[in-house]
Amino acid sequence: MSNESVNEKDKKEETQQESNSENIRDFGSSCIKNSKGNIHCLTIVGQVEGHMLLPPQNKTTKYEHVIPLLVSVEEDENIDGLIVILNTVGGDVEAGLAISEMISSMTKPVVSLVLGGGHSIGVPLAVSSKHSFIAPSATMTIHPIRMNGLVIGVPQTYEYFNKMQERVVNFVTKNSNISREKFTEFMMKTGEMANDVGCIIMGEEAVKSGLIDEIGGIREALSCLYQMIDENKKEKDATKENDKKS
Repeated sequence: MSNESVNEKDKKEETQQESNSENIRDFGSSCIKNSKGNIHCLTIVGQVEGHMLLPPQNKTTKYEHVIPLLVSVEEDENIDGLIVILNTVGGDVEAGLAISEMISSMTKPVVSLVLGGGHSIGVPLAVSSKHSFIAPSATMTIHPIRMNGLVIGVPQTYEYFNKMQERVVNFVTKNSNISREKFTEFMMKTGEMANDVGCIIMGEEAVKSGLIDEIGGIREALSCLYQMIDENKKEKDATKENDKKS
């Protein structure tokens, strides 16, 4: 190999490393490439920011960053799978549901891992993947929809809250193995949270209830993702062979 081609390769690797570092710093995401497959790591931390700008001291995940990033992951032929790392207190309901819907509709293998906490709207985000994991020490807060600011005391307000709640319940029960009755029971529990309705469940209870698929950490989540990528590649190869025969 000539010196010029070696230098070009080194420059390309340096450019990719710089781009990766910028993505980690700006968007909390990175690309990992190895012999097992090329995966994209997306972190959803702090508070999910929606249409309202949060104070600068808040740690936030901005939906206007995450949504186009998910589109690029889905369409990038060099990316084989996505791992979503969650440590969030929740946030904007519509923004969280929008991200959740996008993740659940992706054709590429997606694995989620709850570390620390997957609270409030973090619950739909956690179950939106094709396979979900939760660390043994992690927790998830399940409670009814809440709203800050002016609330008009009319029947229409109740109907609005009820419809918003239905969106969350329908999504969670559709994308996990928890029953509607069990999830509603968690959501309407009293006596566990000060001045609020709902409950906080630990990792093992989340798995036993069917909300999360499996207990595990980063090793188990990556192992599952690489296995899904391998199965996906085999299916594509088989499809290509069938197309050639036909």
